[in-house]
Amino acid sequence: MALVTSKQMLLDAQKGGYAVGAFNVENMEMVKAVIAAAKELQAPVMLQTTPSTVKYGSLKTYQALVAAEAEKAGIPVCLHLDHGSSFELAVRAIQAGYTSVMIDGSHEDFEQNIALTKKVTEVAKACGVTVEAELGKVGGKEDDLEAEGDTNTDPAEAREFVERTGVDSLAIAIGTAHGFYADTPVLDKERVSEVKSLVSIPLVLHGASGLRDEDIRECVQRGMCKVNFATELRVAYTEAGKKLIAENPDMFDPKKMGGVGMEAVKELVKNRILVCGCDHKAK
Repeated sequence: MALVTSKQMLLDAQKGGYAVGAFNVENMEMVKAVIAAAKELQAPVMLQTTPSTVKYGSLKTYQALVAAEAEKAGIPVCLHLDHGSSFELAVRAIQAGYTSVMIDGSHEDFEQNIALTKKVTEVAKACGVTVEAELGKVGGKEDDLEAEGDTNTDPAEAREFVERTGVDSLAIAIGTAHGFYADTPVLDKERVSEVKSLVSIPLVLHGASGLRDEDIRECVQRGMCKVNFATELRVAYTEAGKKLIAENPDMFDPKKMGGVGMEAVKELVKNRILVCGCDHKAK
């Protein structure tokens, strides 16, 4: 199946009361692992690359990898630019064949965020590509951007933001953070319900790595339709390789390292798909 946009899969999730898992990938092995897990559980899936991942490879490289694996999978697969840092990068991703882009203007003030998001949305929609934006600040570090503290999303501002930008989905801040948590996070889950009551488009949860399964499930029940997982996938992949080398110090075949990393990521992704409730929702 050819790559699809996130629009229908997220609308289906919104209607069905589940969330689509969105997984950050860094290399071929992680791409294959995520799609294999989704195929096994017959789940729609989103694969994401951040600006630093794109810099490590290239937009065209990741597009080719994901498109090739999606073609064989027979399930809906969306390739998404995560935390797009500029208008120019978002446009280049669209030109490279990404089917969804995020423009992250959350570090700007409200009006500047609207202006940037609207500019990207106009270009993307003309090309048939969906757009995710962010309002409020999710703590922690994502690529080279770091938020000192959390500023949770104001529901009234969310409604105005969506109306003025025309975005397809909106990431909101409720107390989550990128990376792993030093302490147990205090999530404002009621805010998800409040924003959902005022905003018609699907909502997105960032910073899910390290959250308790029950917290993710409640956020989904309250209205989150897409859940992002990144850090924990990197850890699973790396730890599997470390274990293999520790047990086999004379091993020098990178395919074996990639293989154990791939299997570790696949099993984690399957777990996260089940937590999001999107298994057997492929259409």
